[in-house]
Amino acid sequence: MPDPTTPTPEPTPGAVQPGTAVIIPAKDEGDRIASTVRAALRLPGVDLVLVVDDGSADTTAQIAADAGARVVRHSRNRGKAAAMETGAEAVRLLDEHERVPSRHLLFLDADLGDTARDAAPLIEPIASGTADMTIAVFSSLVKLGGHGFVVRLSRDGIQRATGWTATQPLNGQRCLTRAAFEAARPLAPGFGVETAMTIDLLRKDFRITEVEVPLAHRATGTDYRAQLHRARQFRDVARALSTRDPAVRDQLAKLRRRAR
Repeated sequence: MPDPTTPTPEPTPGAVQPGTAVIIPAKDEGDRIASTVRAALRLPGVDLVLVVDDGSADTTAQIAADAGARVVRHSRNRGKAAAMETGAEAVRLLDEHERVPSRHLLFLDADLGDTARDAAPLIEPIASGTADMTIAVFSSLVKLGGHGFVVRLSRDGIQRATGWTATQPLNGQRCLTRAAFEAARPLAPGFGVETAMTIDLLRKDFRITEVEVPLAHRATGTDYRAQLHRARQFRDVARALSTRDPAVRDQLAKLRRRAR
């Protein structure tokens, strides 16, 4: 059995190539999940769309199923990283049951809506074997979730840890091989998952490529809930970096001492 931490080899001519499974973590996205699922199902090479309902209080799960997705549910909200793990494990079990090569994994946000149809360029470098993980760079003017200071924290942390500068380090639209996903486990909790995944894979010599795509999701607002969301992002990214970057760990320790 090949080592799961080994970067994906170039495809063998004539071999059966794996398909791509789209995994969509979702919480209370009943208004957009159907259009996102339908658009994802039309992506070339995609033969499975799986929605992980992460403790929704609305009818997200039923709407997703009606739109054509397989659905796995968390009885309570467990966070994005846990939903990604659950989705990847469900795909692995389906791969084994169907006796197909391990599918590539394309993670998409639930609120992309019809723009999910434009995610195909994220799959192409993975399917061709020229990259192990792709990260979306949104060409849309719609602002990504995450305040500037959280983005800077993530970007600077990745650069210090690996020497690589990410354009949109918090972007969750990513496609990767099964081998790359397994090498990134265990995933960092919460909103630190993207930052940690990037660092961990680069340190293990996996190939990461950024791909510009015209995707767009719901813009983050400026009300109290939005500010709380950003505070949680900052906390989770800082925690992910603190276990990978001694400088961040020391800065957090100083902040804790000052707060006492």
